[in-house]
Amino acid sequence: MRMRPTLSWSPTEDLPPATTDPEPVAEALSAGGVLVLSGAGISTESGIPDYRGEGGSLSRHTPMTYQDFTASAQARRRYWARSHLGWRTFGRARPNAGHRAVAAFERHGLLSGVITQNVDGLHQAGGGEDVVELHGSLDRVVCLTCGDSSRRRELARRLEEANPDFAPVASGINPDGDADLTDEQVGDFHVVPCTVCGGILKPDVVFFGESVPLPRVEHCRALVRGAATVLVLGSSLTVMSGLRFVRQAAQAGTPVLIINRDPTRGDRLAATRVALPLGPALTAVAGHLGIRIDDETADTA
Repeated sequence: MRMRPTLSWSPTEDLPPATTDPEPVAEALSAGGVLVLSGAGISTESGIPDYRGEGGSLSRHTPMTYQDFTASAQARRRYWARSHLGWRTFGRARPNAGHRAVAAFERHGLLSGVITQNVDGLHQAGGGEDVVELHGSLDRVVCLTCGDSSRRRELARRLEEANPDFAPVASGINPDGDADLTDEQVGDFHVVPCTVCGGILKPDVVFFGESVPLPRVEHCRALVRGAATVLVLGSSLTVMSGLRFVRQAAQAGTPVLIINRDPTRGDRLAATRVALPLGPALTAVAGHLGIRIDDETADTA
């Protein structure tokens, strides 16, 4: 189950010292077989905020839970109003140097796979192909009644038509695509039903309080078992959905490397944490390996 992102550890506790030298990451990649586990921090340079760290949204934002969404029509109205507005920002976001670097490493055969906790699709937009979206993608919508799947852009068009005068100014956008709006700004936002059966539509993402599908979890566990190294990029590892794979790797003796500016819940399990922003760090690693990331991938969003 994906739990609410509450801290059960203190980032100020005594942790192994970090480094600003990305050389260990370059060495691991040069040997190949690296499994990437990415979090919200890899997308901050694309304009999508993180929950934690500098400018994080966790202190002012409580993500929607599956239980609230399914139980309350008002909760769904509030969610879709905020998500519809946030989707405009997500739709404009473009992959940054970090996403393109990961795609370049994949093209050079250095990776065994990519698991992302993000729902923004930027790994694929940056050229990534073998990407497991652990928490789903905001680009897809599913019907909770009949199971029909559709593209988010089609729902966005329908919501625009149903709410032609909806143009509030949000105080912020969150990593789950949810804009910060007051109840007054949400107003009487009109939610549209499934075009197939008239049922309830939900983004194809794992809400807090909802379980990641077991086959997806098992696929990720298999990727961890087959990896020579696990490389964590931009994740605080605060929620168990990502931390469990780091724990699995550590228990099996598989080296874990982390690039994250701030301390993470997995630091004690890692061989090292590189305390640098993802874009500059991965650009430096690519340069060390003789890989030109800007020439290797193209924005396909």
